[in-house]
Amino acid sequence: MRAVTVIPGTPNSLRLVDGYPEPPIDEGAVLVQALSVGICGTDHEIIDGHYGEAPPGIAELVIGHESLGRVIEDPTGSLRPGDLVAGVVRHPDPVPCPNCAVGEWDMCSNGQYTEHGIKGLPGFARERWRVDPQYAILLEPALAQVGVLLEPASIVAKAWEHIERIGTRAVWRPETVLVTGAGPIGLLAALLACQRGFTVHVLDRSSTGPKPDLVRALGAQYHSEGMAALGFEPDVVLECTGAPSVVLDVMCQAAPNGIVCLTGVSTGGRMIDFDAGALNRNLVLENNVVFGSVNANRRHWDLAATALAKADRQWLEALISRRVPVEAYAEAYTPVPGEIKVVLDFA
Repeated sequence: MRAVTVIPGTPNSLRLVDGYPEPPIDEGAVLVQALSVGICGTDHEIIDGHYGEAPPGIAELVIGHESLGRVIEDPTGSLRPGDLVAGVVRHPDPVPCPNCAVGEWDMCSNGQYTEHGIKGLPGFARERWRVDPQYAILLEPALAQVGVLLEPASIVAKAWEHIERIGTRAVWRPETVLVTGAGPIGLLAALLACQRGFTVHVLDRSSTGPKPDLVRALGAQYHSEGMAALGFEPDVVLECTGAPSVVLDVMCQAAPNGIVCLTGVSTGGRMIDFDAGALNRNLVLENNVVFGSVNANRRHWDLAATALAKADRQWLEALISRRVPVEAYAEAYTPVPGEIKVVLDFA
């Protein structure tokens, strides 16, 4: 079968392999026919050789962690042929650590977890793949064109769960939410905020293109003038850019008792002249919380599936800027400015 692979640590080793081995049964009982794979910044960093880890004893890593496919067979009876599914990315470590032992593998404490298409497990950018039933998320048939968004949606579903859990430390009646960054994660974070009934603001550098209209279609407000021009202190911030200056700005901007969730991953090596003492003073005196969130466990994937099922299908489809057939894989992995989500189609 065909598969898109890289040699981890080797920049620009991306290639389409024709004749890649069929997935062995030890990868899982559920055999899935790939429909599509979403492409994100993590894939580009792996292609650039910054990180990535192939399965033991194998030189190449099949990339792709944002999946969508149809079940071919499941001898366990958990799923039926034709069911629409996505594969959970992270699997628990084999020790296991206390969190992995209870299914909270997104909070793995010893770093021995594995991740499809990223760390130690082959990814989903291949014509057929296997998973155990517990790592296969069933989607409504109506999500056949947009179910590939489930993985990024699971990230923000986890973020919202943790925000709400932190909010129970006191009487907390949040009204305003600020999302920084209008990429896939930011837009899905805004979607889930609107589904919760908050007044939502989205801040992004783009003043043209599809992003402003997508935000307004949610009933949220779009800003491109910068943090200083907002004129309010948000009760909740979801920071989805990873830009160091934005990260610092949102920590300073949050309202008293505010919660700031960092989902964007910053690149190192940038120095910023910043008054850390003033930030510390504000965080302490205003009882603010800043925390990071990455990946998701089974519970969050199920929450994300529910959120997508409730969302407007046309709005979700508008997040996908470009669909590229697997034969043109190199084109799919070539970034184009202004795009939101690019999808590689196997169907």
